[in-house]
Amino acid sequence: MKICWMKGDRIEESSGSVRLLGRKGSNSSGGSNESSRWVDGSEVVDWDEVPPWSKLHDSDGREGYGTTIRRRLVKKPKRVDSFDVEAMEIGGAHGQHTKDMSLWPTLLLAFKTLGVVYGDMGTSPLYVFSDVFSKVPIESDVDVLGALSLVMYTIALIPLAKYVFIVLKANDSGEGGTFALYSLICRYAKVSMLPNRQQADEHISSFKLKLPTPELERALKIKETLERKATLKNILLVLVLLGTSMIIGDGILTPAISVMSAISGLQGQVKGFGTGALVGVSIVVLVALFSIQRFGTSKVGFMFAPVLALWFFSLGSIGLYNIFTYDVTVLRAINPAYVYYFFKNNGKGAWSALGGCVLCITGAEAMFADLGHFSVPAIQIAFTSVVFPCLLLAYMGQAAYLMKNPHSYSRIFYDSVPESLFWPVFVVATLAAMIASQAMISATFSCVKQSMALGCFPRLKIIHTSRKFMGQIYIPVMNWFLMIMCIIVVSIFQSTTDIANAYGIAEVGVMMVSTALVTLVMLLIWQTNLFLALCFPLVFGSVELIYMSAVLSKLFEGGWLPLAFATFFLSVMYTWNYGSVLKYRSEVREKISSDLMLDLGSNLGTLRVPGIGLLYNELVQGIPSIFLQFLLSLPAVHSTIVFVCIKYVPVPVVPQEERFLFRRVCPKDYHMFRCVARYGYKDVRKEDHHAFEQLLIESLEKFLRREAQEAALELEGALTEDTDNVSVKSMDTEQHHPAGNDADELRIPLMQGQNLAGEGTSSTLQEPESSALPLALPSSYMSSSAEDPSLEYELSALREAMESGCTYLLGHGDVRAKKNSFFFKKLVINYFYGFLRKNCRGGTANMKVPHTNIIQVGMTYMV
Repeated sequence: MKICWMKGDRIEESSGSVRLLGRKGSNSSGGSNESSRWVDGSEVVDWDEVPPWSKLHDSDGREGYGTTIRRRLVKKPKRVDSFDVEAMEIGGAHGQHTKDMSLWPTLLLAFKTLGVVYGDMGTSPLYVFSDVFSKVPIESDVDVLGALSLVMYTIALIPLAKYVFIVLKANDSGEGGTFALYSLICRYAKVSMLPNRQQADEHISSFKLKLPTPELERALKIKETLERKATLKNILLVLVLLGTSMIIGDGILTPAISVMSAISGLQGQVKGFGTGALVGVSIVVLVALFSIQRFGTSKVGFMFAPVLALWFFSLGSIGLYNIFTYDVTVLRAINPAYVYYFFKNNGKGAWSALGGCVLCITGAEAMFADLGHFSVPAIQIAFTSVVFPCLLLAYMGQAAYLMKNPHSYSRIFYDSVPESLFWPVFVVATLAAMIASQAMISATFSCVKQSMALGCFPRLKIIHTSRKFMGQIYIPVMNWFLMIMCIIVVSIFQSTTDIANAYGIAEVGVMMVSTALVTLVMLLIWQTNLFLALCFPLVFGSVELIYMSAVLSKLFEGGWLPLAFATFFLSVMYTWNYGSVLKYRSEVREKISSDLMLDLGSNLGTLRVPGIGLLYNELVQGIPSIFLQFLLSLPAVHSTIVFVCIKYVPVPVVPQEERFLFRRVCPKDYHMFRCVARYGYKDVRKEDHHAFEQLLIESLEKFLRREAQEAALELEGALTEDTDNVSVKSMDTEQHHPAGNDADELRIPLMQGQNLAGEGTSSTLQEPESSALPLALPSSYMSSSAEDPSLEYELSALREAMESGCTYLLGHGDVRAKKNSFFFKKLVINYFYGFLRKNCRGGTANMKVPHTNIIQVGMTYMV
């Protein structure tokens, strides 16, 4: 075991005596509010003020079959966890963006979606027909009409019918993407591999558990099957990670193919503009694109939206011009019979051409993945009123031109543009191609943040670029990684044809994953009629399987690239999740018993010096074993110890009034507490340890006063018949006694109503099937609690500790596989997971805390 403390810019190590470093007073230097930038740290909480007490509702008081089934489905606890007694609200920290907006803000947001969401799909006319007819020669008008009919119905079926009208409704409180679907499923069934879920989490209002319906029994069976079989949990996790990996792969391939397709227009217009020049100019444009990402989605979207609006207007108007100029009979492609004729005339070649046809829906997944940046109505309005009609006109116009000029398929887009408009259209097309990349870049950032919050991606620095919209983020490491990989792809392939082969596999793969997850959401959460729920995968899944079979035929012609990207990211994410789960289970297994704490006594077998020690750990229950290492290594410990657990729950945002849970650990004279801060994967935290410390003390004081007031109520027997009782443990015994054992628990009522002392409002946390409490405490009980000598002693001890300052106690854990483990497990844990832990963003990097206020203890976990 190794002790290290951080002093200045150095890390000093010692295996012998250890100096306790902390602030001598509350006015210690450093860590002030020197930055207003929004950064997502892994250990720092953004706290500004203390709002009201949380209130949990469970209004279903009926008995019978429906209620019984509902209890089985939601698994409501028989009593509220004692953490719920002190759930506190810290308001005003986020400025959340509500999705319920009026018409004009929604239209403005819809306008912005053009610049972020639809750039990818909007630039597909640059390369779709050129790729399709590179596999199928144009021998008659039927070939052109059949390809056009395929494109039209593909756009109508996948982006319009599937995503706009169905998948967007499967959002997780306004958040989209594969991980949002996974978190939605984890909320209703305990399928997460990390076993840190508490019964109190099910009381968070954003869980939105359903009431009994005729399909509830079926949903219950699915839920119990998923929770019972670990194999199904792993399959679900791998499916989600695979979809996320392919989205990241899209973030690499989209900029490459979009930019190269736009710049390639110069090859037929400028003499001497060859492949080398094409690659060079494309790389310059890509570097410029990724360099502006740090300004944020909102600024980029507002800047790009006018350009994309002009682009879609150009597509529609040029399409109309070509239809009436060359062949208005192209409208016959509305008849789906031409799809049949296309396959009949071309056979296997038509099947191969599907790989090019699927490129017309590239970026469809971005509508769902980028949902957190915008809103469902905004995305729906933009697609149905602008994107869909303009794309149809563009493809019809190109088809009309091809019916008169079949040999122009390789440069169909630029050849179909009137000669006088070439250069204006080229400039707009180049800008649109840059913007097209923005859709998947933003989607990649969103997916990485979600996966980090759910424990499936190494910790990275996340910058929140907007104070108004929480979903708008920037991840520097991912941004530069995507840029480097894009440059490599462009340099190696030097052609849009091979990139297109790779692009199709990534796009269809993501769509198939979404189809599978949305089907599960329909059965488990929406409780849709079984026939309708099965129609979804049968219709859309069948189409996607056909497209996948076509693009896989190009596996050795560039199709291997997205599979290589997906394999790499899947390995990284699964390794991180696997190692994190094993580490957490090891901590649970090795946590300190309550008997040992009682044997140590209130001085914990060492000296207690004034001060507050904030020990960060991942356990939601029990005393972490790392605390014992502090006791063995430090010459003294702080007079007040608070175990702080930063915990993510599978919801986008945890309401502020339901965020924090407090509990006393061990008897009163130990002065030890636990604080669990629950966050959703979309929540934002600001680096400001001063706000954290101030609010912690205020919350702790309110906890002590509340505890004393409730004890006074219990002792004086002033409970009314309709008052709810909640178990509050006098010490942390969850590991020593079963959850349902009430032998060592003190039954204390909850309070509701206004705080007469002016410290904020408070409300009731109710047990299921119980009525509300009185609005205020009787004044006699307020005075009796205020005169409690033990309370005054504890409050004075807390204030004295605060005057001496706070010290952050962090465990630096090394995870190693046991000697008798399999070779593969040793390889994954000791090397791959160890490498990721050493190179990811650590706890100290996430805190704006003076280094002299941090103590780290090294510990090895054998898993």
